Amino acid sequence: MKRYLGILTIISALIFFMSNAYAQEMTQIKGSDTLINLVQRLAEVYMEKNPEKYIAITGGGSGTGIAALINGRCDIADASRLMKPKEITQANERGVDPKRVVIAMDGLSVITNLRNPVTKLTKDEIGKIFRGEVTNWKEVGGTDMAIALYGRQSNSGTFVFFRDAVLKGDYSQRMNRMNGNAQIVEAIKQDMSGIGYVGVGYVKDASSQLNVMKVASRPGADYTSPLNSDDVKSGKYPLARPLNQYINGSPKGAVRDFIVFELSEDGQRIVEQEGFFPIPDEYREFNKKSVGLE
Repeated sequence: MKRYLGILTIISALIFFMSNAYAQEMTQIKGSDTLINLVQRLAEVYMEKNPEKYIAITGGGSGTGIAALINGRCDIADASRLMKPKEITQANERGVDPKRVVIAMDGLSVITNLRNPVTKLTKDEIGKIFRGEVTNWKEVGGTDMAIALYGRQSNSGTFVFFRDAVLKGDYSQRMNRMNGNAQIVEAIKQDMSGIGYVGVGYVKDASSQLNVMKVASRPGADYTSPLNSDDVKSGKYPLARPLNQYINGSPKGAVRDFIVFELSEDGQRIVEQEGFFPIPDEYREFNKKSVGLE
């Protein structure tokens, strides 16, 4: 009898837990590895203020998040790149109307080992390095040392953005394809010959252990740093980019509440604390036109 009472107690507890979980408003967010730490922190603070709400966040890359939104498996897709026309077509065919919201600015950062004397490169030089056309650091003013490349997997929005905005071609087959920003940071710390690219939020606490490259848009132009907020928000830094979330149609209910929080003063303060930059006025106007949010 005691055994059966014990089993009934466990079953009752499970039913109570599941009932409470379903009673909460659940919001599913999937996607960008660049955004995952930032959005997790935003969600933590939001849930502290709204204990009846629950937000579940997973990564996997921008492509994974966008696919989940298209297939109805998430409420918000984090994306460090824009949706492709074919993805929008696929979404529309499934009755999904993807709307974009910009929640932060990123200065995509090109990083090298602290012992590497090269501290600035042009955008074209970076492209040649990652296409495999420049293979030794001496070709760009460094020491005689073969260059080791570290980048992302093809499902990463950062992989796509960097390829389209910087390489304007294909990556070298020699590039080490890493699963996330944090892996690239750790690899570069250990590899004197290495070069990689990560979201600026991932170099905030590691800038004393890495070279964060200054980048010029072309030869003769000013070299600017992704750590400079004004240069990133104004677009003077040539690898500045918006960080996005995609939703199905105009936001409602819990999804709307969370996005409003992300764009609020408190939310944008968290964006800064996590090493990224608040959105400028042009993207506030964009959000207003896109989904009616400021």
